[in-house]
Amino acid sequence: MWDQITEPADPVHLEAVVELALDVQPRCGDTTVVAIDGRSGAGKTTLAQGVAADLRSYGTVALVHMDHLYPGWDGLGESSEILATRVLEPISRASSAAYAHWDWDAGGWGATVVLEPTDFLVIDGGGSSVGPARPCTAVAVFVDADPMLRMSRGLARDGDTYRPHWQRWAAQEDAVFAADDTRAGADLVIDTTRRGLRSAGWNQPT
Repeated sequence: MWDQITEPADPVHLEAVVELALDVQPRCGDTTVVAIDGRSGAGKTTLAQGVAADLRSYGTVALVHMDHLYPGWDGLGESSEILATRVLEPISRASSAAYAHWDWDAGGWGATVVLEPTDFLVIDGGGSSVGPARPCTAVAVFVDADPMLRMSRGLARDGDTYRPHWQRWAAQEDAVFAADDTRAGADLVIDTTRRGLRSAGWNQPT
């Protein structure tokens, strides 16, 4: 499944994201939000889990997965508003956030999770830095890779569960990221097609 990570993130990518997170001012109350956004199969969860682990050396850390906030297979467009209202807005007021997990098997909202404010909040998933979520985001990362490689990773990970939905989800990514210009607005763009220095780059102002 999407959260079963078998390989560590590229250390170069981890260092780049963590350095940014330590160098910015919080924009969500006292919490520094690091959004690991991007395309399916690009390696967002691998990177997010590594970033969260490394940031624990510098303070308290929470990790939220967008897969828990998508209201089903057609829910990418709604997810940023859900993230903003149910998670980021309460945290920005130094209040507890309460949000329900989407139950993919049952096709409805499931158990409620309570999240307390932390020094760092790492958010993993497409839509995590989009639209209403962006004002609270201190570091926006966009993760991408070669399309065929992403598909092979995604289908190898989720198999028959994801296969009938791959194009359906990809079309939503195209629409959401184009309307929001998400990649161009990111603080850091990472291409995981190859490991190493050349696959990480900062967006430069024009």
